[in-house]
Amino acid sequence: MNIQEADVLRTLLEKPFVNQRILSEETGHSLGVINRSIKNLTAEGYLDTNVQLTKKALVEIKKRSPKNAIILAAGFGMRMVPINLSTPKGLLEVNGEKLIERVIRQLHEAGVTDITVVVGFMKESFEYLIDDFGVDLVINRDYAVKNNLHSLSLVADRIDNTYVVPCDIWCEKNPFSKVELYSWYMVSDLLEEESSVRVNRKMELVSVGRKEEGNQMIGISYLREPEAGIVKNGLKKIDDDDHTEDFWESTLIQKDRMVVQSRVVSSNDFIEINTYEQLREIDSNSNHLKSDAISVITSSFGCKEKDIVDIQVLKKGMTNRSFLFSVKGSKYIMRIPGEGTDQLINRKEEAEVFETISGKGLCDDPVYINPENGYKITKFLHNVRTCDCENDEDLKLCMAKLRAFHEMNLQVSHKFDIFAQMDFYETLWEGTPSVFHDYEETKKHVLSLKDYVDSLDKAYSLTHIDAVPDNFLFFTPEGETSEQLQLTDWEYSGMQDPHVDIAMFCIYSLYSKQQCDHLIDLYFNNGCDNKTRAKIYCYISMCGLLWSNWCEFKRKLGVEFGEYSLRQYRFAKDYYKYAKELIEGEA
Repeated sequence: MNIQEADVLRTLLEKPFVNQRILSEETGHSLGVINRSIKNLTAEGYLDTNVQLTKKALVEIKKRSPKNAIILAAGFGMRMVPINLSTPKGLLEVNGEKLIERVIRQLHEAGVTDITVVVGFMKESFEYLIDDFGVDLVINRDYAVKNNLHSLSLVADRIDNTYVVPCDIWCEKNPFSKVELYSWYMVSDLLEEESSVRVNRKMELVSVGRKEEGNQMIGISYLREPEAGIVKNGLKKIDDDDHTEDFWESTLIQKDRMVVQSRVVSSNDFIEINTYEQLREIDSNSNHLKSDAISVITSSFGCKEKDIVDIQVLKKGMTNRSFLFSVKGSKYIMRIPGEGTDQLINRKEEAEVFETISGKGLCDDPVYINPENGYKITKFLHNVRTCDCENDEDLKLCMAKLRAFHEMNLQVSHKFDIFAQMDFYETLWEGTPSVFHDYEETKKHVLSLKDYVDSLDKAYSLTHIDAVPDNFLFFTPEGETSEQLQLTDWEYSGMQDPHVDIAMFCIYSLYSKQQCDHLIDLYFNNGCDNKTRAKIYCYISMCGLLWSNWCEFKRKLGVEFGEYSLRQYRFAKDYYKYAKELIEGEA
């Protein structure tokens, strides 16, 4: 039975046969296709001579119809910042109804009550669905580092005449049915550049190039054999290969097209809610439009919520989430502290740092900063680029800027204690041993360098601590042609030996020893003595272990940094040896 024949069967189940022309209008297939389909279905015993469904047809329809549904609701929903600070996307309300509850009710209307919800971010918020709707919750613990392919792979064994549904879709009409006779993937008649597929004349979903327009992918799908088997095999293969960036739809692609048929719906029948502004557009009275971050903006600028436009999530950093927005024709960036940040950073000390550096040309003064929760608003810099740690001209300018900052000899009331921070991060492991089997030996070696560092004369002053390439911002102000340079992200700043900043730049850049020495020479204009160089080697070792410990804490929160974490640990071990060699050579 082909797809056209299945459409004829489904239509005849819902409406009695009148004539071929009406059947053509109902199915959308040509009269020739209808005549051919009736002939084949009759020959195969699915229709009798009066074009009525036979018992065989009813058995086949029941065999192919939906058994269950899987709702994917694990994601963080990055583009929903700042709403997702308190509410996962699936629980957003539109016209007084939660998105995921609407999906579940529509499934129930179609007779589907066996529903699995895969959760991750704020998973506890979904617990009530077990009692209220009888769903089964499955937890994706890797939601922060893997896309929805991993979520679906966790329940791959349940894919059998199954609806796969995202949690952030609001459908005006019920997209589900008691009768489904073949596998399909739902797309909109609306074209967009972000889609990777388009519907061809045969109603197939074929791949499109990056710059080509495709049909907007809605994400709802129905899977039965043999396509269900293809998806299950693909999920296992790709997830085992640890392709964290893949979406589950990649399992549907073979060669240049999807293995399932398209189901095209009007763009007026559904809304995918990915951003604050989309939610505001569909329901301006939604309770979820209220958030602390939005309130801060309206208060700071004396504006209304509707005046906050062009909200765009920025790349998620290692510590914070930030988003770009416009108010009264100007662009700003709001920083929202990330997971576990309250344990890592003292926001009152950060506010003191900004007060100390204010007006000194080191960075743009914040428009707003809250020393209690860490919310911060700064003006958006146009034409920005970060330091290229492989570009010598950039390095010279950055080291000159860093040296000029250090020579200001600024003072604050708090210090950054490398070893205290190292121990603090270790306590956040809550008794879990390090993932590195020789951690205790490595830590002992690193601690042994402290006596040498303490024996040297040092001029303590305000030190950036996080003076890494990404925090050196080159920018060209509007209306000007020459670049300016400033430092950003002063969260960890405190009193310390300024030469720690050189070490931090090296380890974040994942430099080789030769590159580290070159950076040291640029900072000191080739005038660095061996004692100072050995001290910086010590700092590289110490800070390598410090950030390795930090990475291990973040791993407990579901945030993985891959090579960065491993390389930090290597800096701790390798530069202990380099420092010892240089120290013993000077003795």
